[in-house]
Amino acid sequence: MIELNGIHFIREERHILKDVNVTVSPGEHWVILGRNGSGKTTLLELITAYQFPSKGKVHVLGNTYGQVDIREVRKQIGYISQSLFEKMTLRDPVWEVVATGEYSFLRFYQEIPEEVKAKAISMLERVNLAHVQNQTLGTLSQGERKKIMLARALMQSPQILIMDEPCSGLDLYEREKLLHDINELQSQKICVIYVTHHIEEIMPMFTHVLLIEQGEVIAAGPKHEVVTPEHLYQAFQVKLDIDWHLDRPWIKVQ
Repeated sequence: MIELNGIHFIREERHILKDVNVTVSPGEHWVILGRNGSGKTTLLELITAYQFPSKGKVHVLGNTYGQVDIREVRKQIGYISQSLFEKMTLRDPVWEVVATGEYSFLRFYQEIPEEVKAKAISMLERVNLAHVQNQTLGTLSQGERKKIMLARALMQSPQILIMDEPCSGLDLYEREKLLHDINELQSQKICVIYVTHHIEEIMPMFTHVLLIEQGEVIAAGPKHEVVTPEHLYQAFQVKLDIDWHLDRPWIKVQ
């Protein structure tokens, strides 16, 4: 699904990523875990080809970046981020915001086909928000807005779904509701890449974790092998214990 081979990313004199090697295989769901500024979002920008490495190769869905039409690859990648949400128009109706995902538009300026509207409403039903379909985007809570972006990302039935800190800014109730909906994606044929700096967001569906600090991979592989007190101390410089409950890690700071 995704291969990053010998990736270095350098801007001015800053070495943001250093010799990153990762392979994401079909059937796997990955969490990219690390502190703020560790290089997590840069990895996402390389996978979505909004940035290109200074050295190394990026392969996504059998395509090698630099040898393929990036626009065609992006059609198979769903993307959720706060920066993308900020490009949306808050006065547009919710169903229309979701419908833009069918074409990767930010907004419609022409008539929307009825079948696309019906599909958008079905996506809203999928995230239990069909009742807000005619409200404007700006009237929704933070949690509802995150779910709207999830519904939008699923419009094109992507093979890869990338989420950049989707629970940022949510209270405990809204976070757990959103994590529940994300965990339900494990029943679909879709590869999920989830970025966070919160260890407790590693839901049961996630099979693998990449732990990164200052642009270097500390560990990458099955989550129980990566999410250990030793590895987490390397990344966060905090001594802690881990309690796995229902295949989800919870930390206790020593």
